[in-house]
Amino acid sequence: MNPTDPIAAYLDELEHVRRLSAHTLRGYAHELDELKKLQNGRPLEKITPADVRGAVARAHAGGLSARSIAHRLSAWRAFYRWLAGRIELDANPVTAVRAPKRDKTLPKALSVDDAVKLMEAPASATHPTGEGAADSVEALRDHAMLELFYSSGLRLAELVGLDVHYVKRDGYESAGWLKRDAAEVEVHGKGDRHRLVPVGKKALEALDAWLAVRGAWVKHDDAPLFLSVRGNRMAPGVVRERVKRAALVAGIPANVHPHVLRHSFATHLLQSSGDLRAVQELLGHASISATQVYTSLDFQHLAKVYDNAHPRAKKRD
Repeated sequence: MNPTDPIAAYLDELEHVRRLSAHTLRGYAHELDELKKLQNGRPLEKITPADVRGAVARAHAGGLSARSIAHRLSAWRAFYRWLAGRIELDANPVTAVRAPKRDKTLPKALSVDDAVKLMEAPASATHPTGEGAADSVEALRDHAMLELFYSSGLRLAELVGLDVHYVKRDGYESAGWLKRDAAEVEVHGKGDRHRLVPVGKKALEALDAWLAVRGAWVKHDDAPLFLSVRGNRMAPGVVRERVKRAALVAGIPANVHPHVLRHSFATHLLQSSGDLRAVQELLGHASISATQVYTSLDFQHLAKVYDNAHPRAKKRD
């Protein structure tokens, strides 16, 4: 180790022993340059937790994001762990220091128009060719999945876990299933919370179209509601890919994935009903606080309408 510059020695090891990329090394070098600013003529091992907390407070007040501060602390913490293996340290001064809490990122939802556009896109939109009998079956299945996501606000794991009806046999029991006659699905979501979720008319129509051809793909397991062409339960990654493809073909520029459809379901339902408790129950949230984020989304919608429509809100040149 370079006794006069342990940071240089650490960066040298990262480059030549751990072989980190040049980009990653630049990031470490930048963060450790910030650590040097705390020395005030002292050796690095004399920097205290109070020094680190002060640096965090100043960075936060200066507008550095919580994510960037967390990254900085991680780099400092790793350096001191390395340094402790080479010289005697009283303690790692960064261990007990935490970054500020990150602002809760609001979920992204489609506009109502984009949601309708996606649901009303041709059934072949999710398939790359749109040709052949197998393609038609696949397209009907994918359309049914899209409609069910948006109609019922299911999580991805809940949708792929659905069975065509309740099954209990050979040590297996359904975690969720379609109740076609009741126009609802029954699911056991996070925390083993059980709920019944209505299925809308359009989703029922799409499900009926899929169920009419689903039998051709039933092979060794007849339980799953949504099957692959090989007769297996749909994999989450494949479902994500189908949703994204459908959105691209429908001309929706946003990165659409299953959770976006769940957010869209919740946001549009809250905008129409204003019933936060009902949305909580339909989403399967254990606490109302998890659902309250959608009130922020709803306010954003109202604020946008106000800004666009109210004569005293319009910006003037």
